Amino acid sequence: MPRQLISSGSPFEAQVGYSRAVVQGDWCFVAGTTGTDPNTKTMPDDVVEQGRNALRTIGRALEEAGFSFADVVRVTYYITDAAYWDVMGDIAGPVFGDIRPAASCVIAGLVKPEMKIEIEVTAFKG
Repeated sequence: MPRQLISSGSPFEAQVGYSRAVVQGDWCFVAGTTGTDPNTKTMPDDVVEQGRNALRTIGRALEEAGFSFADVVRVTYYITDAAYWDVMGDIAGPVFGDIRPAASCVIAGLVKPEMKIEIEVTAFKG
């Protein structure tokens, strides 16, 4: 089965050489996605809004690839401050509450100082 590349139009995709998502067979791998507002292209200050924006962008990539959040089997959250863990339910709960994919959360520095969260997912349809 041929590889399908999904783009969100981010300038980083061409600059760094990656795809927002890659579909290979029954799998969809969505790249780490930060919280830029997909409509205004601005980065909100609030980590919850950043997380919700990241999930909106991920949702669009999944949809374009023929997948949905219900197909997500793995999610990784990268946050820049351990205190943000306390609001992960506000970010991820509405999307993954009933799906309950395997998950990890890593405290890490991100590419730009205004970025507070990055989310990546893997989905499977088989």
